[in-house]
Amino acid sequence: MPHFEVQIHEEALGGEESPISGQLIEKLTDAALTVYPESFRKLVGVELFGVPAGRWGVGGKVTEEPSPLVTLRSREGLFHHPDFVGAPARLISAITDAVVAVLGESVRERVMVRLVGIPAGRSGLGGELT
Repeated sequence: MPHFEVQIHEEALGGEESPISGQLIEKLTDAALTVYPESFRKLVGVELFGVPAGRWGVGGKVTEEPSPLVTLRSREGLFHHPDFVGAPARLISAITDAVVAVLGESVRERVMVRLVGIPAGRSGLGGELT
């Protein structure tokens, strides 16, 4: 099950009534589906974690510029499955484009994407080993 965790400046999420959170969830889900089949849509999870001002640093200094960190965790085999050729590079590109589509081109060079593979037999769904 592909699962996104996004750490980003709280201010970039735009507050309670802002559509930014919903847009990020939608665009990141769609990014996963550029590699995986539509049937995966119901399995894609997205969590957004807002980091308060003054608690985000780049290059040893506190920064106010949005520098999103997107982690996609999935079963390791999905990153190298023969049906999903080039999945890591394609995912990194699509994920970056998704974040840029919501937050603007100015964040592109600061979007960090991590793909974390979970070995077979080390995850579960609905109480069952997957």
